[in-house]
Amino acid sequence: MGRHSPFHCFTLVLLILPPLLLTLYFLAAFPSPPAPIVVHQSLESLPQTSKSWSIYPEDFYPGGAYAELPYGKVRYWLLGPKKGKKIVLIHGLSIPAIIWKDVAPALATNGYRVMVYGAYPCVSLPHWSTHTTYDPTLYTIQLALLMQHIHWDKAIVCGVSMGGGIAAAFTSQFPQLVDENLVLIASAGIMDSSDISRTAKFMSSPVVQTLASMGPVRHYLQRLANSSTTVPTEHIALDGAEDASHSKRSLERAQSSVLAALEIVRLQSAHLPGYNAALSSSLRDGPIRGQKHAFSSKGLEGRRVLLIHGTKDTTVDPKYAPQILELLPPETRKRSRLVMIEGAGHDLTLTHPERVGGAMWSWFEGKDV
Repeated sequence: MGRHSPFHCFTLVLLILPPLLLTLYFLAAFPSPPAPIVVHQSLESLPQTSKSWSIYPEDFYPGGAYAELPYGKVRYWLLGPKKGKKIVLIHGLSIPAIIWKDVAPALATNGYRVMVYGAYPCVSLPHWSTHTTYDPTLYTIQLALLMQHIHWDKAIVCGVSMGGGIAAAFTSQFPQLVDENLVLIASAGIMDSSDISRTAKFMSSPVVQTLASMGPVRHYLQRLANSSTTVPTEHIALDGAEDASHSKRSLERAQSSVLAALEIVRLQSAHLPGYNAALSSSLRDGPIRGQKHAFSSKGLEGRRVLLIHGTKDTTVDPKYAPQILELLPPETRKRSRLVMIEGAGHDLTLTHPERVGGAMWSWFEGKDV
């Protein structure tokens, strides 16, 4: 075959290049505008006949309102005198703000201005998809926007369980919004993956969650939630009882609180589309693990950190409390304190509210805890 002349090559380029450039031009055109965020409804969307209204009504605390935020409508309550020292209480992964049912009113009675709110996914939540990750940033931005909504420029931050991880991440990312004191109760944040059961890991996989969201499975879960089956709970140990009758009353009250909290979890799981998937994403991607950098960050420098943990906690191993203490910046560590409550489990804000609330109040007032 003979060689092509330069003229033939140039002609070939002129024939190919224009349609190629035209094709690239149209391929580079902007796609359709992004779809708006789809927001799933929360417990308030359930009919008035649902058991959730008797267990966890909208007026569970006084001073309740809603904030319309980009990722969903958030329920919050403000308790205590308006001029009191401001405190934010952050609940954990699955049990909503009911976890503070005794601690929040006690702090308000002692003169503090307390905000209790529903963190995702225990309120209206974004549509769960590959584009929605329930990571620390989602939770911290929610709290920052909520504080802006109620015009709070700074507050003491207190978190329980995953709320402790949120509190640490929030303080790391928004140190200007956090007061001197930080309280971490049964705090997650640095858990090892090995502490999460294989069953939980399997159930939190996206594939399993997709299957669970299908009609027949969801209808079965709803029938279970609407049944009269009693939610089981383990024996709740109480310490510091003055006499047998006081111990019995305290035990019955604590058991009732834990049962109500577990029932709310079950109702959310059965009735709220996207709740289980959001919960699973929080378990995989949320501030339960991987927050060592937050606890040791510059944002925690100059703080006073109170850590409270139960010795019988089977959800977040008590071993993590001293590890978190060691992660704190050196000067912060010197000003911090770890309180272990003998016999308390993971739900110690419900089972030992006097001990938890008393330790918090003493800490804020500069007294011995």
